Amino acid sequence: MKSPKGAPHQPATDLVTAGRQYSEHGIVSPGVYHASTILYPNTDALRAQNQPYTYGRKGTPTSRALEETIAQLEGGHACRLTPSGLAAVSAVMMAFLNSGDHVLVTDSAYRPTRNLCNGLLQRMGIETTFYDPLIGAGISDLMQPNTRLVMTECPGSQTFEMQDIPAIVKAAHAHDALVAIDNTWSGGHYFKAFEHGCDISFQAATKYLVGHSDCMMGCITVAEEHWERFKDAYEQMGLCAGPDDMYLTLRGIRTLDVRLERHMKSALDIAEWLDGRDEVAEVLHPGLPGAAGHDIWKRDFKGASGLFGFVLKTRNQQAVDAFLNTLTLYGMGYSWGGFESLVIPCDVTSYRTATTWDREGHLLRLHIGLEDVRDLKEDLENGFKAMAALV
Repeated sequence: MKSPKGAPHQPATDLVTAGRQYSEHGIVSPGVYHASTILYPNTDALRAQNQPYTYGRKGTPTSRALEETIAQLEGGHACRLTPSGLAAVSAVMMAFLNSGDHVLVTDSAYRPTRNLCNGLLQRMGIETTFYDPLIGAGISDLMQPNTRLVMTECPGSQTFEMQDIPAIVKAAHAHDALVAIDNTWSGGHYFKAFEHGCDISFQAATKYLVGHSDCMMGCITVAEEHWERFKDAYEQMGLCAGPDDMYLTLRGIRTLDVRLERHMKSALDIAEWLDGRDEVAEVLHPGLPGAAGHDIWKRDFKGASGLFGFVLKTRNQQAVDAFLNTLTLYGMGYSWGGFESLVIPCDVTSYRTATTWDREGHLLRLHIGLEDVRDLKEDLENGFKAMAALV
């Protein structure tokens, strides 16, 4: 089955149709190829290594369908898959950094990214400087002669700072450094990294691309001028993802547009509701008018997702625990992006180094799923009542 041709389509249409050229026999979805050995028809083909598929780790119709769909979604040249989001972060670092290099990483980054920088990269002789996510063009002042890469995340995954990506890109490129973005929050659908000058966009596809909390996946999309370097490093690291997880990810992408729209609408509804409550000191949602970073979000993003945070006024741990333990529709668990709502408490003061988190109350992070927003509000209301009894 061929992907539809003709005039350019809207992004929602591309999510449904991309990768169909890898389907066969009129079947809508590409097949799931479980492959290691791939046979060659003769010795000439074996020596030439120029047939479309040579070994399971190097690609199958299943992986190519997903990779081309993600590359089209992100707007980059090409994509490769990893078995987790953290593996995607690691692959970017390993592909574009050498011993003796310097990397700039936003202080609001996904915490395992920090662990990678302070662990493996440090042992390899790669220096990391964490920077204020709100630095914008001022990042020029942190550039060193050996700065090769700037890692961004917009918004930050726990405190939701909006980075001025175009300003950072301009400054980084002026110093011959590349810019990579963790684009998981937008699913690659609501923020087009390459249109804003980024060189690399990666995601924990486990989140919104999969969308059903049932498999792990990472993806990295790269601009054409940097593709060969990345592809060589990727292949040398022996990275690949499982075929069944590829299938689940591609299936999830088909509904990304409608799911993200529902996540966005419900999350904004609840964020606005929380913003008016006496128990809440601050709502951290860049799509909320008046919230920190809203102007950048409105300028650069086409929408928002279901992940945001809020700060309680109380510092009473017992009361916060009562709030969390009373909730029945918000599960306490890591990850996000699935159909279910989640909540976790966050303590960013334990690891931030370039910035100071000065809010006095407890920080909670919500992922708003696909449940009815009236039920989700009622569940939070019950939590607030339990909390009030101990404040």
